[in-house]
Amino acid sequence: MSALLKQAAEHWHFVAPLLTPPKTETDYDTLVEALDELLDEIGDEENHPLSSLASQIGDRIAAYDAEHYPLPGMAGDGEIE
Repeated sequence: MSALLKQAAEHWHFVAPLLTPPKTETDYDTLVEALDELLDEIGDEENHPLSSLASQIGDRIAAYDAEHYPLPGMAGDGEIE
């Protein structure tokens, strides 16, 4: 196992809740709170080291929203009906 993968495995239980798609409303709420904290930390700094993490979390939140709270008039694939 590479050193990078070994480090990831050792710390996975700490970061998994941030990188795993939410399955429940509680998981979703955890991600929303984490994203809010990250955005407070990052501010307007586009090159902040945590910007990619914020983007990944935002993608998971958006996917959950699309599945559980679809906008009226939108098909399941995001196309307008």
